[in-house]
Amino acid sequence: MARAISSAETAGGGQASVKKAAYERFQQELLAGRLRPGQVVSQRELVATLGLSIGALRELLPRLEAEGLLNVMPQRGIQITTIDLPMIRDAYQMRMAFEREATLFAVDRMKDEMIEAQKRLHFQILERLQQDRSPAFFEESQDVDSSFHELLIGFTENELLIQAYDVNSIRVRLIKLDRITLSVTTLPAAFGDHLAIIDAILERDRWKAAAAMETHIRNARERALAI
Repeated sequence: MARAISSAETAGGGQASVKKAAYERFQQELLAGRLRPGQVVSQRELVATLGLSIGALRELLPRLEAEGLLNVMPQRGIQITTIDLPMIRDAYQMRMAFEREATLFAVDRMKDEMIEAQKRLHFQILERLQQDRSPAFFEESQDVDSSFHELLIGFTENELLIQAYDVNSIRVRLIKLDRITLSVTTLPAAFGDHLAIIDAILERDRWKAAAAMETHIRNARERALAI
């Protein structure tokens, strides 16, 4: 069992790192499915789940609520964010704005070697799909998918954009866990979209690259909305 993070610790010199650890614990429980979208829990239950003290939890709740990851309901409990149509539309609209900007930045500044490495990696996954249909393979494919987007965002070195993207990516990952997983049918479509983006970046075509990213995000959003 994880050692509880206390409010006394958050008052000391390690306040920022302790708050970060508590925040990361919440993310882990959420993405592992131990906290489910729409679930209502009490403060006592959340304290036990996260291994926090009640004081540390109360310091964490305003941030989680401000980021739209939960809703504190006085006298009723705490509701984990619900995956509904407005949430999906909002999350993907934000993702569209962030990743379009990151793609344009990559067109202007990312070295060919970096993006060519991504192209090789994507082709390797598509080739392996012909033989490997194991859960481990699809988990690896999901990592490649996520890493491609994170590479583009991280390459901007814009801390404000990166932080906003990280918050929104939690919502997107929840949507994927609930509604979209890479499979024999969805993986080729998603990686085909990626390869179109990659080729446009290598061509240094800003319009084509932005359009390819917009198409990719729109396709992902429509798959989520359709289920």
